[in-house]
Amino acid sequence: MKLFINIFSVVLAFSVFAGTSFGADTDTDKAKKQAELSKATQTTLERFYKANPKLKGDVAKAPGYAVFTTYGLSFIIGGAGGHGVARDLKTSKNTYMSMAQASVGVQIGAAQSDTLIIFKSPAALTRFVDKGWEFGGGGSVEAAAGGKTAGVPGTSSGGENVIADALYYTLTKNGLQAGGAVAGTKFWKDKDLN
Repeated sequence: MKLFINIFSVVLAFSVFAGTSFGADTDTDKAKKQAELSKATQTTLERFYKANPKLKGDVAKAPGYAVFTTYGLSFIIGGAGGHGVARDLKTSKNTYMSMAQASVGVQIGAAQSDTLIIFKSPAALTRFVDKGWEFGGGGSVEAAAGGKTAGVPGTSSGGENVIADALYYTLTKNGLQAGGAVAGTKFWKDKDLN
C-alpha cells in the first residue's frame, strides 16, 4: 500500500508539473487555453454522443457534467494525466480542472482516453469543483481501438459506473490497455486557468 501511495504521489507531482506548463502567462494566453479546452470538451462530448446517443439526453437533464482527456502509459506501474472542464448547466459556468491517475498491477499499455462525468445533483457538482475527487481500488480490463467503445468495462448498467452521486463513463480513443490494476485518481481545479 505504501508503494502505491508513493507511486501516486510521483504521478500526481508529474501531472502538476505538466499542468503548470499548460497554465497561462498572460490573460490572453489564459483565454486562449480556456477556449482550446472548451472546444476540445465539445468535440469529446460529440464522440460520447455518437458512441451512446442516450448520453445527450442524460447530459441535458443533469445539473452539470465534466469532461476530461487523459494520456497514460503503464507497465506494471502506470500513470496518466489530463485536463478537462466541469460545466454547471444552470449557470453556464465552466471550471477548468486537472486530473492524475496512478495504478499498480498486471498491466501493459499506452492509451488516450476520455472521461465523462454526469452529476446527479447540484451538490455533487459543487463538491467536485470545490474539493475535487479522489478514488481508489477496483480492477479493470479495457481493450479498445479507434474510439469504438463507450462505458466502463465490467459494469452491467449500460457502461455506466455510479460514484458519489454521478455517472462515470470512459471512451478509449486509441491504444490498448489490459490487466487488473488498483488505481487511484484525483481531480482538482486548475489554478492557472480559473
